[in-house]
Amino acid sequence: MNNSMRDLLHATADRAANYLEGLDHRGVAPSDEAIKRLAELDEALPDAPTDPQKVLAMLDEIGSPATVATAGKRFFGFVIGGSLPAALAANWMAGTWDQNAGLRVASPIAAKTEDVALRWLLDLLKLPATAAGAFVTGATMANFTALAAARHAVLAKVGWDVESNGLFGAPPIHVVVGEEAHPTLFRSLSMLGLGHQRVTKVPVDAQGRIRVDALPKLDGPAIVCVQAGNVNSGAFDPISEICKWAHEAGAWVHVDGAFGLWASATPKRAHLTVGVSEADSWATDAHKWLNVPYDSGLAFIRDPESLRSALRLTAAYLPESDTREPSQFTPELSRRARGVEVWAALRSMGRSGMADLIERNCQYATIFAEGLKGAGYTILNDVVLNQVVVTFGDAETNKRVITGIQQDGTSWCGPTHWRGQSAMRISVSSWATTADDVENSLSAMIEVASREAVR
Repeated sequence: MNNSMRDLLHATADRAANYLEGLDHRGVAPSDEAIKRLAELDEALPDAPTDPQKVLAMLDEIGSPATVATAGKRFFGFVIGGSLPAALAANWMAGTWDQNAGLRVASPIAAKTEDVALRWLLDLLKLPATAAGAFVTGATMANFTALAAARHAVLAKVGWDVESNGLFGAPPIHVVVGEEAHPTLFRSLSMLGLGHQRVTKVPVDAQGRIRVDALPKLDGPAIVCVQAGNVNSGAFDPISEICKWAHEAGAWVHVDGAFGLWASATPKRAHLTVGVSEADSWATDAHKWLNVPYDSGLAFIRDPESLRSALRLTAAYLPESDTREPSQFTPELSRRARGVEVWAALRSMGRSGMADLIERNCQYATIFAEGLKGAGYTILNDVVLNQVVVTFGDAETNKRVITGIQQDGTSWCGPTHWRGQSAMRISVSSWATTADDVENSLSAMIEVASREAVR
């Protein structure tokens, strides 16, 4: 490596450290001035090369101020956790290695970290130890991957090879979901040719949980999708009861657990996930509650052969192996080595660290709910996990309050609309959030609401 490359990497590390150190001293949202400066990037493609140090300087000086401080302590707008130190460092190292994680022969280290991390994840999340796993981009692709395995399995039962023959002329698949299933689940169903309008939507209760008494009759190939963690309330479907009903009819049960699946990692919340291990497939995000850099989803499938058959890839130049070949378990062949940072996060936190992270976030959510309720505002959900849904009044009032909170900069929360009511949603997901951050954010929220709600 020449000195210019070393100098560039050192400069990058310094700029990154300065960025992280400055997050406590800026608003969570970027300023209007910072956003306006982005126009400086609107230039013609240069005719000649540019010094990499200058490219880095532009990226930092124009880009860093225009970021949303999701890597900080007080972003509560979506379920986005900041990157753990070990996970961020591992991400840098994996980027330096520049590995293609699709093939074991192309990257033994990428394959090995996936092997180990998968074993640890199945243990931590209390899923079957023999389940297959896929490291993908996010919950959308995790749902897609798991549902591809489900589609294969239920059609194979009735003698149809969907990978060879497609869906033209195939026996219809009855897909059952809850009325409040996440939009990305419907996107996955659409991409798989199962349609998002032809599904049976089951009524839900006041917390968004599927009503067992409203489950339809199942006949023929069927896939039932349940939710571990409603995106608004954090509530869990009655998964154990649904699994029993679905399996008696020969149906496949898929769990969308983008963030809620991580409740299994803490003894105090594990009761919420009762029955989850009885399902056939599961999807979650590592970039949510495992707090690794973005672009890191996970799919788990009880029957490895269903996943392998759904995604099988053959080519004369590709090696065959008796060991787990990563490319046979994901939709992609070429992909980054995201398993490296998953391994690093789990190795650095350990079982007790993960339990502490999840439980602290849940306790902070309760503090937000109790504080806002004490100030006279209405909490719309039972706070069982890390989600709080609060309303300050009518739609216009909520809009003013949320805008005021975002402009204040102490914290950032976003709007939602749940069960016919406009509201603000608070999601606590970061390892870095402290009790002081919660108290300061809560005080700022109440101050803004007391000012804006009286207009």
